[in-house]
Amino acid sequence: MRIVRYSRAESIRYGIIDEKEVVELAGDPLFSGFDTTGERVPLAEITLLAPSIPRSKVIGVGKNYRDHAAEMGGEAPAEPLLFLKPNTSVIGPNDAVVRPTQSARTDYEGELAVVIGRVAKNVSADQALDYVFGYTIANDVTARDLQSSDGQWARAKGFDIFCPLGPAIETDFDVDGDARIVTRVNGEVRQDGRISDMVHSVREIIAYVSAAFTLLPGDVILTGTPAGIGSFEAGDVIEVEITGLGILRNTARNA
Repeated sequence: MRIVRYSRAESIRYGIIDEKEVVELAGDPLFSGFDTTGERVPLAEITLLAPSIPRSKVIGVGKNYRDHAAEMGGEAPAEPLLFLKPNTSVIGPNDAVVRPTQSARTDYEGELAVVIGRVAKNVSADQALDYVFGYTIANDVTARDLQSSDGQWARAKGFDIFCPLGPAIETDFDVDGDARIVTRVNGEVRQDGRISDMVHSVREIIAYVSAAFTLLPGDVILTGTPAGIGSFEAGDVIEVEITGLGILRNTARNA
């Protein structure tokens, strides 16, 4: 199923995509299940929002592709390198990515995102996917110059509007497959990788994260970006596409 969160008639709703329509759900499926209202709405009549707004946290994994670690000037960490993004960084598809005045270089990072479906603590890698609600696309926007100057990543990764998510949550996605992840800026391919190239798998990441933090329903884990990171400017259109998950599209502007 492809789950969306959307606005219509000045209210926020959830639904299941069925071709060119959305079947409206009675509530947030993370907590209310998949009961429907019976109403169908054309996709053209709704505005897609971020499919999940984490009530708790967004967890990022740094340098989880060897080619990206190499372009950053090092090797991939032996264990997942974790950081946090506040939930205020989350925006949806087609929302504007704002380049902050504090940064002279703001970068895109296309990533596979995991949406947690139930409370997870100290779960094993073998059981990790049992705690997943679904998968979506993320752009881990990063103020690259601040990442270097600060010496840690909280500010560089955590600005408001630095975590576009969407367009939908796919509940049936093969994380052990070879889905392609591509980032384009103004139609030009900048990143082109495969999720099979991750150093630490989705299962391993969930197990590792849950040993440190209790994961709550709606929490999002960003699983790392392939090589090809780079900056964008105001007016640029940034697209992240993952096979089977669609395209996350945002346009940049200056603050």
